[in-house]
Amino acid sequence: MKERVILKDVYIESVAAEGKALAHAKLPTEAPEATPRVLFVEFGVPGDVVNVMVTKRKKNYMEGRVIKVVQPSEHRLEPFCEHFGLCGGCRWQHLPYSMQLEAKRQQVYDQLVRIGHLQVPAINPTLASDKTREYRNKLEYSASQRRWIFSSEDELNLSPEQKLGLGFHLGGCFDKVLDIRHCWLQKEPSNAIRLFIKQYAIEHGIEFYNLRENRGCFRNIFIRSTERSEFMLIVCFACDFDGRVEMLQAIADAFPQITSLYYVINSKLNDSIADQDCILFKGDDAIYEKMENLSFRIGPKSFYQTNSGQALKLYSVTREYAALTGSEIVYDLYTGTGTIAQFVAAKAAKVIGIEYVPEAIEDAVANAAANGIENCSFFAGDMKDILTDSFILEHGRPDVIILDPPRAGIHPDVAKVILNALPKRIVYVSCNPASQARDLAILCSHYDITAVQPVDMFPHTQHVENVCKLELKSND
Repeated sequence: MKERVILKDVYIESVAAEGKALAHAKLPTEAPEATPRVLFVEFGVPGDVVNVMVTKRKKNYMEGRVIKVVQPSEHRLEPFCEHFGLCGGCRWQHLPYSMQLEAKRQQVYDQLVRIGHLQVPAINPTLASDKTREYRNKLEYSASQRRWIFSSEDELNLSPEQKLGLGFHLGGCFDKVLDIRHCWLQKEPSNAIRLFIKQYAIEHGIEFYNLRENRGCFRNIFIRSTERSEFMLIVCFACDFDGRVEMLQAIADAFPQITSLYYVINSKLNDSIADQDCILFKGDDAIYEKMENLSFRIGPKSFYQTNSGQALKLYSVTREYAALTGSEIVYDLYTGTGTIAQFVAAKAAKVIGIEYVPEAIEDAVANAAANGIENCSFFAGDMKDILTDSFILEHGRPDVIILDPPRAGIHPDVAKVILNALPKRIVYVSCNPASQARDLAILCSHYDITAVQPVDMFPHTQHVENVCKLELKSND
């Protein structure tokens, strides 16, 4: 085992990629004239003087974590969550929100310009979230027979019940969860529901799941909410059992705020319910979110932007960049439940939405009908298989294409078809500026990037959404 290396009195210079801070330091064994290496530090704040334990050493850089704050930065804040540092979420609670926003703008700049070598106009300041706590409309908690045991606890003296957890998975410990007492990400009664379910399962001897051994019954829960305070709860079991009905009824009785209560029997080795049957136990089959004059149905498998308030800002930027006059054919690729498609439909002649998940397209069709929108058509299937030159010939050449792909970005075949279609404008919405930069490098053979707008969907995290406006080059 390598000896632990401690770097003393390291000055934190700035916020870096992946939520870490940036410094420069030399190992204690290196000569005084040696050039300091780049050091990425977890939980550092610009202006801090800290002692760092090195966790990784490479030729050109090192990584480490703060073990002592020698002199705190004037910017350092006291984290508001008791789980900070161990829980994998909200890792920037110690940074002022203004600093978070600037770090996200810088992240977009680094990916598009410094690394991607793209020509872009001045990048707009990151659009702030009105809520920095209780902003999420969806959370998932996992049940485990093996919760994280703190160093202050004597594991040998803990009962099996005291080792149970209902919370978030920890990085590097796939079969353990951090038992959560209070999470600040979703409004109440989210915490109350989770704590009630955990206690009920313990008191009634319902076996928590053991992921390592694939045994147990109680597996995980999903809690969804809307701005109108409708709540959907999905309780997942690895197998059916005699007390299931009583458990679900007890939850329904304790929380009348739950307007939609589902359960799932999932015996797979992973927690995804995308391919599982969601069975309605009580209440409505969906909850509904409002956006401007539109209403969107959210079922147990529906995709909807996790920060509802910021979704409105994100889609407003997208609509503005689309610059529609009412005569355009718009293609909304990776449309999900058709939210963007319907958001821009009033200003377009026709909108074509394409999405991989069939259930999402079913929601899109239902939402469009409920909203009285008649100029949207939706298609389900793999994007690279559906979006072909013949498809465009059949449905009309797009004047505007809106892209909102998953983190991996778009398939090269999709980029090729887009370039064949040559729409006047492309609006590219991305949750991953790195894959966005890669795709833009292909599209910029025929397009200029004329506007860039980062949007903060996830306060206190390093994640950023980014919207780019592309316009066809004059010679094309």
